Amino acid sequence: MTVAVAALAATLLAPAPAAAAGTPPRESRPVHSYDDAIREAVWVDTGLDEDDDGRTDRVAVDIVRPAEPARRGRKVPVIMDASPYYSCCGRGNESERKTYDANGDVVRMPLFYDNYFVPRGYAVVGVDLAGTNRSDGCVDVGGRSDIRSAKAVVDWLNGRGTAYTTRTGAERTDAGWTNGRTGMIGKSWDGTIANGVAATGVEGLETIVPIAAISSWYDYYFSRGAPLYDSGPDWLSDYVESPDARTRCGAVQRELVDGAPRTGDPTPLWTERDYVRAAKKVRASVFLVHGMQDLNVRMQHVGPWWDALARNGVDRKIWLSQTGHVDPFDFRRAEWVATLHRWFDHELLGLDNGIDREPVADIERRPGHWVTSKSWPPRETRAATLRPARGDGDGAGTLGLRKGRGTATFTDDPGLGETDWAARIDTSTPEKAGFVTGPLSRDLRVSGASEATVTVTPSAPTAHLSAVLVDLGPDTIRDYAAAGEGITTLTDRTCWGASTEGDSACYRETRARTTDVGHTVVSRGWADLGHHGPDGKSAPLTPGKRYTLTLDLAATDHVVPEGHRLALIVAGTDRGLIDPPADTPTLTLDLARTSVRVPVAGGTAAFARATAGSGPAPDAGVRDGVRPPHTVQRVPGEGGGAPGGR
Repeated sequence: MTVAVAALAATLLAPAPAAAAGTPPRESRPVHSYDDAIREAVWVDTGLDEDDDGRTDRVAVDIVRPAEPARRGRKVPVIMDASPYYSCCGRGNESERKTYDANGDVVRMPLFYDNYFVPRGYAVVGVDLAGTNRSDGCVDVGGRSDIRSAKAVVDWLNGRGTAYTTRTGAERTDAGWTNGRTGMIGKSWDGTIANGVAATGVEGLETIVPIAAISSWYDYYFSRGAPLYDSGPDWLSDYVESPDARTRCGAVQRELVDGAPRTGDPTPLWTERDYVRAAKKVRASVFLVHGMQDLNVRMQHVGPWWDALARNGVDRKIWLSQTGHVDPFDFRRAEWVATLHRWFDHELLGLDNGIDREPVADIERRPGHWVTSKSWPPRETRAATLRPARGDGDGAGTLGLRKGRGTATFTDDPGLGETDWAARIDTSTPEKAGFVTGPLSRDLRVSGASEATVTVTPSAPTAHLSAVLVDLGPDTIRDYAAAGEGITTLTDRTCWGASTEGDSACYRETRARTTDVGHTVVSRGWADLGHHGPDGKSAPLTPGKRYTLTLDLAATDHVVPEGHRLALIVAGTDRGLIDPPADTPTLTLDLARTSVRVPVAGGTAAFARATAGSGPAPDAGVRDGVRPPHTVQRVPGEGGGAPGGR
């Protein structure tokens, strides 16, 4: 251990100073022994028989909890991470898996949560989703089996469920050591389960911390009918299931295939897995973390969920980074541990530490540099309706407040994507239609979700559309398209809690991986033109007929600096991000019936001020962005490498 690491560990584990008489504590302190922590396993009955073996499914629950409170008759709250990855793929940047002793009790619980929080008086619980690791049942990718896996554990922790000391035995056990106050945390699929359990309204779930999490599984696989991956949830289920489950879960696999047709049409399967629809049931507070350049679980999962929670009065907090699919432990480690500590202390221990009175949002404005916002989006944000128009020459058209006239034509080229389009924005190229403002006279903040309404005439029976907002100008950003998705993993380690021989609290440090660019993609959205109808169902297109539909562009928070330009690009297949249609259509864009509503701090007036007196556009040329996105994962796992890996 380096001197710096030793000093950090000493600080973290220092005894708490004596509090003044009658003064309530403001934070939990590491006063309990991690070496002596109680480690046990129970199997909670879900009440389902998804594997059809004639016995209700039991999910494995591994528990690490401090021994001292139990000896004194004091009950502790729970931090829970329910995951399908504990044996197949690993958790965190170092792909940690659970390990066990000869009695079947957990030795290593992945991630730092147990090392850090157990000494501070919390129990940490790791739940194997049904059909994974040591659990019965089947993986149904966000459906009732997945969600019931974790909800049943929350019920048991609150005295409403049944658990056993073994997977098949009859000896029951209760959770008399906890007060039932539970917080769920997890990245990606784990965080998705937290969203889904919160959407059941289960009593005792006090808070969730979803990191890079899905809010609607349809939106993980499709964007208004446009397929984002070449496979469905059956592939994902098979990927994470235990070998035993694969032999028993054929019926569930067939349901996943039949219920998720590759047409992208809405079905009851997708409705069941849409947690946004059930946001009115959420009782838990929500601390949401997401990368604004996450191309695995994309930012489309943030806006609708955040807004639905707001409409229902849910207490919320949000961090938005410049990374891709990365955990905050790996892009803002010290601040993350401190903030998470304060959040759980407030939400689960009831300590008045002031975190509920602090700014709602932390936003990474440039690599490693963060700003706060009292609310998110800012209260002064209003939608500005921007309209494309033809330009004076052969290059890009203009983007402003006045309605345009005429048309623009482009032909889908599945070999190109957003980085190619933006790099040649000032050059007329056949695969895209581009529209730009002049150089801005002042900064312009885009905060929230945009939507582009387009009217197009296709030349073929199938067509996909992409709409992209781009900041045109030089910058240094996190290289989200590279391995690591904006971070580089180092060799030095820092320690975050107590360690045992079998469970180290020390993790490899990271730093921002950056790149200099000439443009930055701000927001994206995609659609299948065949899903233009209000029912969301696909229909064949009639070549030569005009169609109108709206593309939802992902939420973001980005400042387009003075001197830069804002661009709207409309094109076909976005290479690497959506799959191409069956045909290769040419599409004619009706400019008078096309617009994009952009959430701007200050609204239309702010946009007008920023674009007033714009000078001439800079010389045309190639503007380097990040490299084209690497093959996007089909597994909402740890990102930055092999599917489901790190």
